[in-house]
Amino acid sequence: MELVERVAKRDPERMLGILFDGSKCIGCRACQMACKEANDLPYVPLMDAQNPRGATESENWNQPRLAAYNYIVMNTYLAQGKDGGKKWHHVRRACLHCQNPLCFEVCFVHSYRKTPEGPVVYAHPEICVGCRYCQLACPFLTVTLEWDDVFSRISKCHMCYPLVQQGGTPACVTACPTDALKFGKREALLQEAKARIAAAPDKYVDHVFGEKEVGGTGVLYISEAPFEELGFNTDVMQKSPTKYTWKYMQKAPILAISLPILFAALYVTTKRRAENEGGH
Repeated sequence: MELVERVAKRDPERMLGILFDGSKCIGCRACQMACKEANDLPYVPLMDAQNPRGATESENWNQPRLAAYNYIVMNTYLAQGKDGGKKWHHVRRACLHCQNPLCFEVCFVHSYRKTPEGPVVYAHPEICVGCRYCQLACPFLTVTLEWDDVFSRISKCHMCYPLVQQGGTPACVTACPTDALKFGKREALLQEAKARIAAAPDKYVDHVFGEKEVGGTGVLYISEAPFEELGFNTDVMQKSPTKYTWKYMQKAPILAISLPILFAALYVTTKRRAENEGGH
């Protein structure tokens, strides 16, 4: 399995991705069920996996956040579209497979790998120490932990990477009955997303979520409703945070050396001042 260790070695031309068109999604959860079957994930009782109170205009009818038994969840929001009316909008929630993933960067035991084709995979669970740095670093809250296991492991979408390596298509994309999901080269999907928006400006929000967010993601979204009303984190940086992560981490040795010297100097200065004041 060819794996890439650092961001600089990746070829954008090889990057694959998934385009999600919210206007086509009917919330059937076929993608979620296909993911479970493809990854042999356990099923849970329906009422344990969703809001049992039903939905009103003041609350959304959603499943809990992603869990060890769900690499994908389908969330539904009552939001206002560009036509001015409110309606239910469905969103496929899973790992966005960032171009420069923070989960990969913060893992100090190298359990994660960013593949040449784009998917971010939890490649070496046997060396994972369960620190959850990756979970805390993820700007989209799509990394989860198997809390029920004594030796907890990370749980996340891997874009069906073993299947993709063999020339296949992710299970969720294959299962979608309305073509709300499309798999292919990320750059081609990005251009198609922009073309769809340009062809129907009164229908879509003029933004492709994932084009620039945190430096770009492998999963792209277009929508009829504002992304901030659909549970998306729209406050993320438009540049890759990893650029700054390594910039400051490289200064750690300097800080490790300089801080003790600084504290020692402060101690000596304070002690001398106290002695001088005591002498008077």
